[in-house]
Amino acid sequence: MNFASILTAVILGADPVAFVVVAPGYPGTTAEAQASMDAFAAALSAQAGWPAGSVVAAYFEKGRSGMERLQQPDAALAMVSLPFFLQNGDALKLEARLSAAQKGGGPTEVWALVARKGRIGSPEALAGWTVNSIAGYAPAFVTGTALAGWGPIPASVKVVQSNQVLSSLRKAVAGENIAVLLDGAQAAALPTLPFAGELEVVARSPPLPSGLLATVGKRLPPDRWKVLEGALRKLGDAPEGLAALEAIRLDRFLPLDPKILAAARKAYSAAAK
Repeated sequence: MNFASILTAVILGADPVAFVVVAPGYPGTTAEAQASMDAFAAALSAQAGWPAGSVVAAYFEKGRSGMERLQQPDAALAMVSLPFFLQNGDALKLEARLSAAQKGGGPTEVWALVARKGRIGSPEALAGWTVNSIAGYAPAFVTGTALAGWGPIPASVKVVQSNQVLSSLRKAVAGENIAVLLDGAQAAALPTLPFAGELEVVARSPPLPSGLLATVGKRLPPDRWKVLEGALRKLGDAPEGLAALEAIRLDRFLPLDPKILAAARKAYSAAAK
């Protein structure tokens, strides 16, 4: 926390609210994203009608680093990917409040399991295979939440975390026993690949939250959350807020569909047993 943030805390009579973004495997590093996160924090403070420095923000592309930051007592708000939330939400006492709609997308996305054309016709055919995914750090998300509607996944399937999507898809085309679970943006880009004709989508997830905004435990008093919730919902109404959202690849914050999240959690819990 810098001097300006400390001074603001004294003026407000409360510590600044730390907004922590955790997206394991996605592009960018904490240092590279800091300027955009500072702009977002400043825009959110302004929209809330609070003095500059009332909100501080940081991004983490590694799950462990993100968890360590969220365990610090000033971390009161978290924006996380669904796999991270399902895997760590209970331990971190995260309460999902809003959907974070990705830029160019929406509050939900459909994940797609891709393999070389003609090689996988059923879940049973995956026996002994490897499934690579940016969400591979949460295997129960891959085999449960994302693929639950397809059918039971063989226990011999190995789930691997990887953000090397092109490399994984090339290996699949080359005949290796690899399938790739793509998120919504990756799946949308699949037809643009020069070897797309050699691949096929063998299974799709139901619509799933593309990102979640959560409060952390009881760290944020209800009155302060009420102000921040309104500010987050209206952040895109002002040019500065819209620019801040776009800089972190968001379109807007929307009400959360509890039924979609409950179904995702149920499928995850069943697969994690």
